[in-house]
Amino acid sequence: MTDYTVEFVGTGEEITVSDKETILSRCIEEGIAQEYSCRVGMCLACTAEIIEGEVEQTVAVKRGLTEEEAERFALTCMARPASDLKLDRGKYPPSIEDAGDEAAGAAFADDD
Repeated sequence: MTDYTVEFVGTGEEITVSDKETILSRCIEEGIAQEYSCRVGMCLACTAEIIEGEVEQTVAVKRGLTEEEAERFALTCMARPASDLKLDRGKYPPSIEDAGDEAAGAAFADDD
């Protein structure tokens, strides 16, 4: 088992996470306010942008992220560190943000 440092940019928060546990599980244990909902990679609420480092998250590609997105974003409920990391919480892949824009546009269209 190997331990890695996970730093959350802009917050000053840093935790140690083993390669055998998910980033989210350690956040919960350490009292870090990481957003989440389903804890199984479907809701994408726990997404964070990978600024530096690598994660192991093969299941994430089968769930909510494309292969390209999984290179830049981590589902913290599925991701296990494979190196020291710098993550930016609350950052979502373009496919999610685009879906949000479309939903907002539909909501405004209904108001007409």
